[in-house]
Amino acid sequence: MGPRALVVVAAAALLVGGCHHQDATPPPARIPLIGQGFPPDAATARTELKGLKVEWGRNWESYEREAFGRYWSDDTDGVGGRNGCDTRDDVLRRDLSELRQGDRNPCVVVSGVLQDPYTGRELPYSYRRASQIETDHVVALGAAWRAGAYAWTPARRLEYANDLDVLLAVDKRTNQDKGSRTADKWRPPRRAYWCEYARRYTGIKAKYGLSVTPPEKTALEELLGTCPQ
Repeated sequence: MGPRALVVVAAAALLVGGCHHQDATPPPARIPLIGQGFPPDAATARTELKGLKVEWGRNWESYEREAFGRYWSDDTDGVGGRNGCDTRDDVLRRDLSELRQGDRNPCVVVSGVLQDPYTGRELPYSYRRASQIETDHVVALGAAWRAGAYAWTPARRLEYANDLDVLLAVDKRTNQDKGSRTADKWRPPRRAYWCEYARRYTGIKAKYGLSVTPPEKTALEELLGTCPQ
């Protein structure tokens, strides 16, 4: 092979290599999938609960799901935001065990197993197959709206809806049963999770300056009472 042929082959190899590099999806940014100090420990949660504004919910009749954004968004300043991955994929990457991620796109979860915090059930996950796993807003969007989110900017609501501290991967049926009910009207079937549920719930309320109703505060005090002393 002459010098000219070698140059042509080298150029072709460089071109192919360059195309392959462009097609490859860069790895997700190393942004933590959980907020610092979240969820708060029981003592901190009790202190935070005492500091929450207590009032009855407002403007429930004006709530619309679209007020928090129609789709998952990575374009927020919340926990997990701007890391190049879809919010739901971030939740799966954080909450699933036996995790297998995509070769070309590490944001995508190919398979894994969820130990559902609400029921204790073991739920398998496989990409593109029907799943019994849903992403739950621990303090539901409707509940957040009634507790003060009605007065937020659209950007703040979008941040809340995609903040990984607000979200959990859970059993689909249980999540649908929960709906937008608050802690005084719903609690996880698995009693062993009551403490952490209350810690997360209270931490979210404190983080976003949301109010609690009188029955809601009483319920959270009871749930935090199940935490080890």
